[in-house]
Amino acid sequence: DGFDWEIIEENDPWSYIGYWGDHQIIYLLKFLEFIENHYPNQLEKRFSEDIFVYANVPYKIKDYQSILANPKDTIEFDHDLDARIHQKKEELGADGALLRDENFFIYKVNLIEKLLATVLAKVSNFIPEGGIWMNTQRPEWNDANNALVGNGVSMVTLNYLNRFIKFFENLVEKSATEEVEISSELATFFNTVVATFNQNKNILSGTVSDIDRKTVLDGLGEAGSVYRSTIYENGFSSERSTITKTELLAFFSITKEYLEHTIKANKRSDNLYHAYNLMTIENDAEVSVSYLPEMLEGQVAVLSAGYLSSKEALDVLDGMKASALFREDQYSYILYPNKDLASFDEKNVISKTAVAHSKLLTKLISDDNTHIINQDVAGKYHFNANFNNANSLKEAFEDLPQVYSDLLEDESKLVLNIFEEVFNHKAFTGRSGTFFGYEGLGSIYWHMVSKLLLAVQENCLIAVQNNESDVIIGKLFDHYYEIQAGVGVHKSPELYGAFPTDPYSHTPGGKGAQQPGMTGQVKEDVLSRIGELGVFVRAGKIIFNPRLLRASEFLKTPKTFEYTAISKEDNTIELSKGSKNSALQGVKILYTDGSVKEIKDLILDKNTSKLIFERTGTVAEIQVSIKR
Repeated sequence: DGFDWEIIEENDPWSYIGYWGDHQIIYLLKFLEFIENHYPNQLEKRFSEDIFVYANVPYKIKDYQSILANPKDTIEFDHDLDARIHQKKEELGADGALLRDENFFIYKVNLIEKLLATVLAKVSNFIPEGGIWMNTQRPEWNDANNALVGNGVSMVTLNYLNRFIKFFENLVEKSATEEVEISSELATFFNTVVATFNQNKNILSGTVSDIDRKTVLDGLGEAGSVYRSTIYENGFSSERSTITKTELLAFFSITKEYLEHTIKANKRSDNLYHAYNLMTIENDAEVSVSYLPEMLEGQVAVLSAGYLSSKEALDVLDGMKASALFREDQYSYILYPNKDLASFDEKNVISKTAVAHSKLLTKLISDDNTHIINQDVAGKYHFNANFNNANSLKEAFEDLPQVYSDLLEDESKLVLNIFEEVFNHKAFTGRSGTFFGYEGLGSIYWHMVSKLLLAVQENCLIAVQNNESDVIIGKLFDHYYEIQAGVGVHKSPELYGAFPTDPYSHTPGGKGAQQPGMTGQVKEDVLSRIGELGVFVRAGKIIFNPRLLRASEFLKTPKTFEYTAISKEDNTIELSKGSKNSALQGVKILYTDGSVKEIKDLILDKNTSKLIFERTGTVAEIQVSIKR
């Protein structure tokens, strides 16, 4: 069937379409990093090969001006196109859902174009000092923040984008390819983004004003809008434009300047970093940015961004341990700080000062007109209880008698501002701000803890690689093993509140683990375990460097290790006490033909590594000896 997409159901209020923006960056990047490490320069071979395709998904992201007008409703579902694509899938199989050129051939492009299209889609929603604007009708990684869509700006995606661009830059920099051809439509998009960044580069010398922020967003947003509408209306023309290595590197360089300026601007006074911010369009000419409380997700992202020094990473971890994110009873980290929610009688209360400042509200009260405001028996003022958002208030304005028209003309904006002050809808995150279970307040979400564990491990290994001081390395290691000890599998059933090896998604405050189900946590834990054992792949070679491996991991008594070989035979290895912690260091490779090869360092050559990657069955066993 090929790839699939959600189909909007017009009469179902729970029917949603849209994209999770951060997934497209960080998960793709992890695969690219694996490929480059295992098979160096393989990606470069795809720079000039037109073997990549575009999905013809029947979602149409609205033009930039429409997104500005209502950033919570930005995608239209094309039912006719959906029907045509499904008809083509019936005829052709999965290829029926691919974009085609004017001659109905599948439209094919190279890897540079595909990666650039992904990066530019994110960059076109970049708000300086804010993050990546979340306007694709979906939250980022954490579904519990779903109400942030539209007003939310993601530093999480921005941090991952920074790492993506560093990787992309390195790939292009070391390549022998001097120029590539990309679709002319994408080249126009690319050039407009670069021009916008270059024209506004002076803003990077200090704090960005709200006017400059809107100027940059306008330039980037319109570039993305023109590109989208061109493809939606006409498809790709099949015309190509040349883009040089120098132009690509200049784009990476200036984009990184903007992103890193924004990361720096989002550092808090407690050494933590903002995760999600809020954007507000002011007077159609400015974009202001305001901040939400600290979130674990933001710390994981900045630790993964390829931006912090080892000392700065340590500062973040120390700050986390001292913050409201640390939950002592589980010795782990919650998604966001717990808080006391307002009781029912404290909600929808308009201050007497606010009412006194408004002639319209004052007159409505004196006229006993309850269209918009009423006063209860205790003398408190409330907005009409039937309102559910600012649009309800605007509709009520239209229903007011003619006698109020002059006051309404003068004060409609004032009353709308009072309404927002009372409800603060802009800062509503979703169930993360209202629930106590289901990844809500005070809740540990174990997948995010495992993402934290992996991010900290990466920083530990970078510190080792960069020969940082033993003090910094030791403190990073301490944080790593403290976080690892907090993960459920290392706990007693009594403390975890469930069988420690059973998968549960989260642990609410005051309860044991809840909501059974295998989340993505397992992949981070597997990757972390490989890192602990010290097995790495770089430049096509398997490297053993067990700096994170603790002496307590080695056998106290002899044991038999049972495993299934690639040939599907059941085998055993007799392991002696302490295997294999010796005074010497080196690797012994045992081949299936009975031959043995010994090397004194802990790096396998490319050929041997390739035999293992490709599961040829040529290598029977590898014995690694490390110093005590």
